[in-house]
Amino acid sequence: MFIEDILEEYMYHCQAKGFTNKTMKNKRQEFKQLKMYLREERGITDLESITVHDLRAYARLKQQQGLQAQSIVSMFRMIKAFFSWCYNEEYIKENFAKKVELSKVPVKILNGFTADEIQSMTNSFSYKSYIEARSKAIIAVLADCGLRAMEIRGLKTNNVRNTSILVNGKGNKERIMFISPVLKRILIKYERIKNEYFKDKDTTENYFLSYTGNGISHVALDNIIKEAGKRANVKDKRGSPHTFRHFYAVQCWIGYT
Repeated sequence: MFIEDILEEYMYHCQAKGFTNKTMKNKRQEFKQLKMYLREERGITDLESITVHDLRAYARLKQQQGLQAQSIVSMFRMIKAFFSWCYNEEYIKENFAKKVELSKVPVKILNGFTADEIQSMTNSFSYKSYIEARSKAIIAVLADCGLRAMEIRGLKTNNVRNTSILVNGKGNKERIMFISPVLKRILIKYERIKNEYFKDKDTTENYFLSYTGNGISHVALDNIIKEAGKRANVKDKRGSPHTFRHFYAVQCWIGYT
């Protein structure tokens, strides 16, 4: 069986499983590179001709190209998932992909935010304008609920309820995050300012909007976080949603106003 045909079937399987567009894009890109390598470097076009030695050679190539260990592990996780599916579908007699040994990913200790830094970043924004209030609310939600960047950007107005937030996370999995009284106070003020600002404008259903009423971009969210760190004079810390998630995971955040 041609690798091309089996991969096409597998991608439909992944789509049916509800993988996100970003995940599907990453899978297509990786499998395209794998197919090219097998065809041009190993002379392989049939699934049955692939061996563990071919996959090991592919992993070594990635290392020689300078990819970080974490990137290689993430890449090979997709490949192993494909061959596991092939084995379950009885397209191959053995799941040899699981025999490929990869370099261990070095453990990096994240230099996380302190409670004082979180409070300073939140307080660095005011309620004097819609953009200020929006930035304040975003920083507050990141710290209080530990949402991912995609979850913040994709948060729908109808999913922000009185005492909780319905979050549509990775793999379209839903979860409930409870809103603290302090966060609720910030959101009430934000919503009042937002409704006044957009009262005569068409907007999307997103909870956090750009000044034009559209959803905010990844770059815009990144800039908000960096601006918060700059205003609060937070140094030597990675300004990203992941750092807020780390803070949320290791302690209960209270006391910002």
